[in-house]
Amino acid sequence: MSVSPSRRALLQRVGALAGAGQAQGQGQRPNPAARRRKQPPVGELVNTFEFEDAAKAVLDPDLFALVAGGDRAPFERMTFRPRMFVSSTGLDLTTPLFGEPMFAPIVVGPVADQRRFHPAGEPEMVRGAGAAKTVAVISTRSSEPLEKIVAAASAPVWFQVFSEDDPAASRDRAQKAIAAGCKAVWITLGSAAAYAPRGRASSSRPAWRTLEAIARDLTVPVALKGVIAREDVLEAQKRGFKGLVISAGVAAPADTAVLDVLPRVVDAVGPGLRVLFDGSVRRGTDVLKALALGAAAAVVSRPAAWGLAAYGADGVRTVLELLQSELARAMITVGRPTVDRIDRTLVAIHRRVGA
Repeated sequence: MSVSPSRRALLQRVGALAGAGQAQGQGQRPNPAARRRKQPPVGELVNTFEFEDAAKAVLDPDLFALVAGGDRAPFERMTFRPRMFVSSTGLDLTTPLFGEPMFAPIVVGPVADQRRFHPAGEPEMVRGAGAAKTVAVISTRSSEPLEKIVAAASAPVWFQVFSEDDPAASRDRAQKAIAAGCKAVWITLGSAAAYAPRGRASSSRPAWRTLEAIARDLTVPVALKGVIAREDVLEAQKRGFKGLVISAGVAAPADTAVLDVLPRVVDAVGPGLRVLFDGSVRRGTDVLKALALGAAAAVVSRPAAWGLAAYGADGVRTVLELLQSELARAMITVGRPTVDRIDRTLVAIHRRVGA
């Protein structure tokens, strides 16, 4: 879809004005509300990249740098093998995950301290996600009380804790989140837990004991974010974890993109453990490619933060609805009108872009 020159000019003008305001303010912090008033209407933005531009226009450069960019190369190395002459009358994006039906296989990932991006913080994020019928994951390092966040949600919310925090405290936070209404918990593995180097069984055993101590007696599904090695994947399944989040934030061999690891993880665990993919998802076609490689859903964090920063809940909702619409159109185009018909035969992976 083309973008009118006037809209592009407006976005550029907003960026120029924001920069001028910083210079004239001689280092004073710009007023985010004033910057937002200069934004084009949210309904005029047509993809997540425009939301990145809009967020850049309202956020201080250091803050924007925390949510900017992403590695697009793994998606660009993939192309579709579409099927033709397939009826799309039964188009359906719904998919089950952790015992609940999801409107679409897209999840808003956790972002800490969201008041940095918008004065209303996490309640505004979940309001936007709920308007788009999308699950949102709340960080244990949120800027607002969990009860207030859950009260603002109209769609399911999950809760995130960190493996490097005190296990008893993390378990207590998770239990309180479940009592407040959170439907799942995921444990993000810290740098010390990613985990022990393979082959060092003595250090990996305490790591697994730490994870089990956090998950013990929790009454909702628990997923791990940060496991990619086959041995660790199998160990997670053996110990009763219900999901894995494969993330680009986890170290992988230098010549291997985490998206390339996804099929191996899915093959290792089979259908008994749901795998989510988190890594620079920016288009509905990215979601479709992750699903084709075996993911149960794609996680979107930065684009949701862009929408929040620039437009609040309306921005979050619009970002998610754009991704849903793009996914639906892509599914129709490639002849896969339902999620359960998406499989690995849909995509080809090339060693380099253009190959």
